[in-house]
Amino acid sequence: MGCDGGTIPKRHELVKGPKKVEKVDKDAELVAQWNYCTLSQEILRRPIVACELGRLYNKDAVIEFLLDKSAEKALGKAASHIKSIKNVTELKLSDNPAWEGDKGNTKGDKHDDLQRARFICPVVGLEMNGRHRFCFLRCCGCVFSERALKEIKAEVCHTCGAAFQEDDVIVLNGTKEDVDVLKTRMEERRLRAKLEKKTKKPKAAESVSKPDVSEEAPGPSKVKTGKPEEASLDSREKKTNLAPKSTATNESSSGKAGKPPCGATKRSIADSEESEAYKSLFTTHSSAKRSKEESAHWVTHTSYCF
Repeated sequence: MGCDGGTIPKRHELVKGPKKVEKVDKDAELVAQWNYCTLSQEILRRPIVACELGRLYNKDAVIEFLLDKSAEKALGKAASHIKSIKNVTELKLSDNPAWEGDKGNTKGDKHDDLQRARFICPVVGLEMNGRHRFCFLRCCGCVFSERALKEIKAEVCHTCGAAFQEDDVIVLNGTKEDVDVLKTRMEERRLRAKLEKKTKKPKAAESVSKPDVSEEAPGPSKVKTGKPEEASLDSREKKTNLAPKSTATNESSSGKAGKPPCGATKRSIADSEESEAYKSLFTTHSSAKRSKEESAHWVTHTSYCF
């Protein structure tokens, strides 16, 4: 049965009370958030990216997740909102000159200071260890402390000079309230992008149909839009093409004009003022007339047969 040999049990050993809620170590939680990838649980190494909810990832882990979305991965829920590589932003981080990493503790005989961070704010100099709020800009990926953005108010990035808006500022590893706000912004942004795509599709269809109409349009519009040299060449070709037509019409008109009208009297060549040599070519000339003796026999058909 036990309790022999002079052992005296205590109350907590005999009475089972309610279990105490296990408290998470804040320092360990901060180290996990700011030094390890949310998806693969590996140490953060460059290139480091952040999603629209402010979580930190290794870029290669995100690419592997997008290529192989298997249901067996329990950590895939943390990145379920990442649909493509465009949903993450590569961060431009400033190194901390005081951080030595594992170089100074090769033998394992030194204390690792968990408050010492790898990266700092380039404006104020605060370390990015979770004790201070940090944020990044979606437009350029630069990372600053929230204190720097509040103290130095500007609409331009402090390092690269890119313009940004309030919607572009995303808090890194924020509270639940911050995550809810960022989630609503993300959903609104994606809905806006879908609507813009829908509006662009009919515009693209109209732009495709307009060139077809312009190609079927008559020639004068093309001549106007063309160069003056091309227009002059076209006009020369038109003139050369019209020249034979005009000559043919002139000849036909002159031929018609040469014919006498229906009611006009015919002039004989004998009455004309031409030379005798010219008149002798016609049968109406006196030299072409024959006497009765020289006239043709009645049997013949022509007057020149004897």
